[in-house]
Amino acid sequence: MMRIRTREDLSDLAREGMQRLTVALPRLSVGMSSCGLAAGAGELFDVLQADVGSDARLVRTGCLGFCGAEPLVEVNLPEKGRVLYGPVSETLAVKLAAEVQAGRFAMENVLGSLDPLVGETRMVDHFPPLTEHPFYSRQVKRVSRNLGQIDPLSLEEYAARGGYAALFQVLEQMSPEEVIEEVKQSGLRGRGGAGFPTGLKWEITRQAADAPRYLIMNGDEGDPGAYMDRSLMEGDPHAIIEGMIIGAYAVGAETGILYVRAEYPLAIERLSGAMEQAREAGLLGGDILGAELRFNLHLVRGAGAFVSGEETAMINALENRIAEPDPRPPYPAERGLNGRPTCINNVETWANVPLIIREGTKAFRRYGSTGSKGTKLFCLVGDVARSGLVEVPLGASLNTIVNEIGGGARDGLQVKAVQTGGPSGGCIPTDRFDLPADYEHLQGAGSIMGSGGLVVLSEKTCMVDVARYFLDFTRHESCGKCTPCREGTEHLGDILDRVTSGKGSEKDLDRLVQLSEGIKRTSLCGLGQTAPNPVLTSIEHFRSEYEAHVHEGRCPAGVCTALLTYSIDPERCTGCGLCSKECPSEAITGLKKEAHVLDAGKCIKCGACREVCAFDAVRIQ
Repeated sequence: MMRIRTREDLSDLAREGMQRLTVALPRLSVGMSSCGLAAGAGELFDVLQADVGSDARLVRTGCLGFCGAEPLVEVNLPEKGRVLYGPVSETLAVKLAAEVQAGRFAMENVLGSLDPLVGETRMVDHFPPLTEHPFYSRQVKRVSRNLGQIDPLSLEEYAARGGYAALFQVLEQMSPEEVIEEVKQSGLRGRGGAGFPTGLKWEITRQAADAPRYLIMNGDEGDPGAYMDRSLMEGDPHAIIEGMIIGAYAVGAETGILYVRAEYPLAIERLSGAMEQAREAGLLGGDILGAELRFNLHLVRGAGAFVSGEETAMINALENRIAEPDPRPPYPAERGLNGRPTCINNVETWANVPLIIREGTKAFRRYGSTGSKGTKLFCLVGDVARSGLVEVPLGASLNTIVNEIGGGARDGLQVKAVQTGGPSGGCIPTDRFDLPADYEHLQGAGSIMGSGGLVVLSEKTCMVDVARYFLDFTRHESCGKCTPCREGTEHLGDILDRVTSGKGSEKDLDRLVQLSEGIKRTSLCGLGQTAPNPVLTSIEHFRSEYEAHVHEGRCPAGVCTALLTYSIDPERCTGCGLCSKECPSEAITGLKKEAHVLDAGKCIKCGACREVCAFDAVRIQ
């Protein structure tokens, strides 16, 4: 690895990266983020490697976004263009390899053709552009622009896509105060949930009298179904590192910490590899780029507690204390790690910084709403037709994200609501899907932006059960330090358990609201202050479902087991016997080829009979 000290050195590195991206040999890129690996991308890579051999360059990349179509493979043929395929089976992989060796594109499972990476001008004429695919057509790729496009552990390819040019610009042309002002003018807000202005946090950290100062990357992403930060750490680690070096120059810090969940081994591996490359290139350590700048990074594996994502709890964990929040003020920017000024931003925030410096605040502010500038990564999961990592301008409507990009609910179902902001977010019904997805509007709807998780809920979802599920998550993840959160969430959980088991009352519904509002007002940290959101929003928008559980002993969605009654329709039952064989409580009896009978007294409501019945004879009431 060459040591970078001048712009000419960076240009040489970028030229080498361009050669990697535009080689004379075909280039096959396999999406090998965690989502791709879970879908079988590792085995697919081995098949391609065995079949193409030295006839093509095989590359591991990060997440291409369309997780619902994994595994994804991009084929780049010299002078012919780039095409994305998915999902790719091992059989199709063999065919792709054969076609590549013949200098052709395969015609199966084509998602679309892609824009040139660098130094190319040709598009594939006979395939539609990927930007016309419904999943991609409404997206704006900014912070995720490199995901799936480059080898995450290639400093050369990152440089070819403009990497580390922003760092040179800062050190050659800008004072620390000018950098902070640029970030302030951009309108960048923390992408971890609260949306605090990033430039203002940097300014407070720099103006604090005490030294040394610290930077922390909050990679403790714990929301169920959220993987925005993981995708960036796995797919574009150098963007995060460059952002933190710029931040270190701006606030006057010499030490930075990458705090990553231990459950993210691939992110840890790729961040560690990128850090080592940056050190060898002289981008970390002392005398960075020949300037009087010293900055070192250290990676720390988080223990996995959800509350560690809260700033003060994370600092306590880093200081080998219990990961629990402390009262604020003072804020970490004033007195944080080791009692010193500490600037904590999440992964996506740091990755936006080089983009702002390199392209300018006007380009950044071109996207977004009045109070929320730029773009935002969202994870679209749940009962959605097209799941994946989505990047849209802040302020894009929920309808755009869920229905236009996500394709609505899967399997022909109807969307009932979307849960935004993870377990501490709120449930927003379809009649409010015109709501802009930005900080102010989501908060006004009783929800939060969070880190960007969007869980789509279909008509088969019981909203009472959803509230119980998320509340169960937060009460188990509560650190227990403050009474409102520790005791309040336990009581909320007990009430929801009563309601879903058919033992609730009208008074319980009133208690849920009163207790939730008290917990929000009096809890110490953001976890407790937002934990009741799923309860309050589901009661507000779906009170009829709560009342059906309480007054009718009925779950309209057919989810809450205690309220279900199983029976067998004699008109549909053929007497095949599969249900009686699967029933663990021997509640089903009957002769072969005759209608069977289910004894409700013995039935444990496990649903095994319904799963195996091929004639839709098992009924639930």
